[in-house]
Amino acid sequence: MTTPSTAIKKLHHDIDALRKKMISVGKRKGLSHPETLMYSEELDKLIYKVQRSKFIH
Repeated sequence: MTTPSTAIKKLHHDIDALRKKMISVGKRKGLSHPETLMYSEELDKLIYKVQRSKFIH
């Protein structure tokens, strides 16, 4: 079982990795490309999880 702080650290790591991927795709394919938007939506979900966890714990 992961502790809350470990889970949050993993979320931050995942957010950083996804942000880098989204920026890279955005530079190559454009900001409105479906792949860029997909990464943006996934990033929003991860950020929301972190924000929500601050209110739960």
